[in-house]
Amino acid sequence: MRLTPKKTCQQIIESQNHYLGALKGNQSGLFDEVQANFQVEDTYRESSQGHGRVEERIVSICRTLEGIRSWAGLCTLIRVSATRTLLKGEYEIVGKTETRYYISSLSETAQQFATRIRAYWGVENKVHYVRDVTQGEDASRIRVVPLPQLWAVARNLALNLYRDLGFDNMAQAQRRCGFSLNHLKSIFRMK
Repeated sequence: MRLTPKKTCQQIIESQNHYLGALKGNQSGLFDEVQANFQVEDTYRESSQGHGRVEERIVSICRTLEGIRSWAGLCTLIRVSATRTLLKGEYEIVGKTETRYYISSLSETAQQFATRIRAYWGVENKVHYVRDVTQGEDASRIRVVPLPQLWAVARNLALNLYRDLGFDNMAQAQRRCGFSLNHLKSIFRMK
């Protein structure tokens, strides 16, 4: 049985915990209500530069829930607008602005939510992106239970072994281990 996001939030609240979740189009009624009724009450701006781009993020929160359907524990609406500017030599190429919405049972400042959301994307980039792109998890055709779970464990084991050996680049670690049986043996501390 698959839980809906609304039921999942209900269970989280009933277990005396909090949630912060991205609001996507699959909750279209709630998504439309949040977009239409969002009133900025607090804003935090931050920017970062790296990998040939500058990204400016504006995090705004709204605690006024008028016009928003009942949702377990809902306390704060969050809007994150991000604009990326690519740096190509002397030129700056401004990309489009992307706006994402989040809902939360927490009552925090815009800056605190900005920190939480950035931490989430750090995990997304460190784990999920590597599993999807480097290890091809999304392209996997393995569907018969329990094989997908077993392969996920194997992929996580490989990533943890690579990190334990000091690799920062998981694609490079995977190539080195794939090309050399001796290197692979050394990871498992085999003779």
